[in-house]
Amino acid sequence: MIDPTVLLTYSLIVLGFVFVPGPATLLTVARATTSGTKAGIATGAGITAGDLLHTIMAVVGISAIVATSATLFTIVKYLGAAYLVYLGLRAIFAKASVDLGQGRVPVTANQAFRQAILAEVLNPKTALFFLAFLPQFVVLEKGFVAAQLTVLGIVFALIGFVSTIVYSVAAGGLGNFLRRNPTVLKWQGKVVGCIYCALGVRLALQER
Repeated sequence: MIDPTVLLTYSLIVLGFVFVPGPATLLTVARATTSGTKAGIATGAGITAGDLLHTIMAVVGISAIVATSATLFTIVKYLGAAYLVYLGLRAIFAKASVDLGQGRVPVTANQAFRQAILAEVLNPKTALFFLAFLPQFVVLEKGFVAAQLTVLGIVFALIGFVSTIVYSVAAGGLGNFLRRNPTVLKWQGKVVGCIYCALGVRLALQER
């Protein structure tokens, strides 16, 4: 099985990765700010589920196919970018109708979870990251390479989920405060929508 020392080193490196703000963090913070902590955590859970799917794909070799096929990589990349832009445009043009008193939010936790899974799965960069990063911590002498890759992927996903919970709680509390201001309420959806669109454009422009 996986070497304990290697696992500890790997966990510390991943901890540094996930707490540095990146696309996943921006998605989580944006969702928590507009729809509350629960939706933010659901977004983090969706990203975690997407990472677990990427782990499975890396183990069975699907990610390798994406890595070697320029056409497939491009298709997946543009699908993911289009989905993020779609979510962004929806947020930009949606009417600000949040009523905290009645507990209504723009996006429910279930919707946030489903959207996050799809956004993460359709990110070929994540697939390539798992394919390139995880094998560096596999010790061949220990055998069971597939099992080692699976453990590494699960650890990455779980640490990432913890980081999104931290960001969700912070952003959700701030969002509750900001949404009491009508001006902020009017513009926050547009700001978040722009973040989603920017992430989509960023993904579309990325090279392999």
